[in-house]
Amino acid sequence: MTKLAIFDLDNTLLAGDSDHAWGEYLCHAGLVDAEAHRQRNDAFYQQYKQGVLDMNEYCEFAIAPVVGLPVTRLTELHAAFMTAFVEPMLQASAQKLIDDHKAAGDICLIVTATNRFITGPIADRLGIEHLIATDLAHTAGVLTGKIDGKPCFQAGKIGKLQSWLDAHNDASLSMQNAVFYSDSFNDIPLLEVVGEAVAVDPDERLRQHAREQGWRIISLRSG
Repeated sequence: MTKLAIFDLDNTLLAGDSDHAWGEYLCHAGLVDAEAHRQRNDAFYQQYKQGVLDMNEYCEFAIAPVVGLPVTRLTELHAAFMTAFVEPMLQASAQKLIDDHKAAGDICLIVTATNRFITGPIADRLGIEHLIATDLAHTAGVLTGKIDGKPCFQAGKIGKLQSWLDAHNDASLSMQNAVFYSDSFNDIPLLEVVGEAVAVDPDERLRQHAREQGWRIISLRSG
């Protein structure tokens, strides 16, 4: 039976956080007031690590500097972001894990809180066709600066995944027949409902929980 291999993205497949890195890129590219933007970006990242982030507020902040730009300009900016910030975070061990699941006939899927504008090209770069992310509202490809629907964050990932499963209507794909890889305690709700939970280079709260639950703990940073 085909298994669903689900991956968190930031600090799991990537050796870093693409959402936070996008803020750094905006500073680097001179698209924002660097000092003020970096201060707020760092503060939001600390809230994320504490589990108290308001994802709507953060997404609006993260995307505000490029709201209203044409698709061609967005594509140019993202390409530069990929080269300068994402490529250095790619991990050969993570790519091997993905490729091993594909070779086994598994369906690979990224489920991430980071918005689709940032993560879509990253999923393509990793060779993962299926992506569930926080969606952004847009008109004719132009971002409005708002979230479309609910954030794909914490327990919200379960609802987003269930909607994806319902849409695919494949009896072989289910949460019970899935493995989920994540680094963050924010993902404990989803980790607890899949068939196999794997903690990847976990933060301390997830590491402790994984040990208590008897979940597998692996590292891709050392691979």
